[in-house]
Amino acid sequence: MPTNRLMSFTQRPSLLTKLPIWARRVFRLAFTIALSLWLAYGSTISLPYLAPLFAFFLGLKPGPAMPVKGLIGLVLVTLLTLGIGLLIIPILINYPVSAIFIVGLGLFFSSLITINKGKVLVGTFLTVGITLITLTGSVNYALAQTIIESLVIAMIIAVLCQWLVYPFFPEDNNDAAPATTPPAIDSTWLAFRSTLIVLPAYCFALTNPLAYMPIMLKSVALSQQSSTIELRVAAKELIGSTFIGGILSILFWFLLDMVTELWAFSAWMLVFSCYLLCKFYQISKSSFSPSFWQNVFVTLLILLGPSVEDSASGKDVYAAFAVRFGLFLLVTLYAILAIYCLEYLKQRRDLKNQI
Repeated sequence: MPTNRLMSFTQRPSLLTKLPIWARRVFRLAFTIALSLWLAYGSTISLPYLAPLFAFFLGLKPGPAMPVKGLIGLVLVTLLTLGIGLLIIPILINYPVSAIFIVGLGLFFSSLITINKGKVLVGTFLTVGITLITLTGSVNYALAQTIIESLVIAMIIAVLCQWLVYPFFPEDNNDAAPATTPPAIDSTWLAFRSTLIVLPAYCFALTNPLAYMPIMLKSVALSQQSSTIELRVAAKELIGSTFIGGILSILFWFLLDMVTELWAFSAWMLVFSCYLLCKFYQISKSSFSPSFWQNVFVTLLILLGPSVEDSASGKDVYAAFAVRFGLFLLVTLYAILAIYCLEYLKQRRDLKNQI
């Protein structure tokens, strides 16, 4: 009887279900992100900021919540792709040059999966497994296993929050527009470009894997974004979104410093999520593209999460943030330079072929 009452309540037309579809999409994803943050930090898992990050990526495309079958499949795919990183760790420790070559091939293959096949989650998790897991495993193999457990738990938390929030902000039964994929030759070139953005950052992170994990996450995000960005807007998109993400993370930190409680952290995350999602879905006027605001949000989460952990461990938060943000800007500038140089070489090659 209580179950029937709950179902009738969630299916009853209320103020929430009568909201415009754009408002439901914003509130649904914003509440999912805030709730996943609350559960992740409340359960004290490792790398808790990954839960809202997964909630953002999994709920970005409007649609129904992930079914149980989909969650099981996603967990299995995640374990498989991240497990590949565990296999590379012994090679990285004993034969570093050969391992870096294998990592490069793996990054190229994962980028092809993302760009040419449209398997964004599979390609992203494969990239994370090849980079993040091998980095942590080069320091401590058990730590790499812990990171995998944390990633899976964070993903499960994100999907559980989807299930909890979705009934209050349901999606309309409208078919989404089919995604378009670039031609195979462009996909190969973009995958090569994406690989050259991540690989130098990976080699740099090997000098201090634990300290440079956020930098690795940022470079992975840049490589994903670079696969769709046009040359003429590369600087505006990448450096602008990184800078705004950094400014917002500073503002967020000062607001959080006023009331250092988990409920305040979640509440501010809800507010910031609503604002950025309105920009992403182009509800409020903006001269920037959705990919710009997506990178802003990712930068905010990647900068803010480690800062909270620095504060909990007693480190100098401001000094660590300054170093981290400076490295973010350097990685972004390198990504822009790489895009311009590679596109210049490609145009010269195409011109020679025409002659």
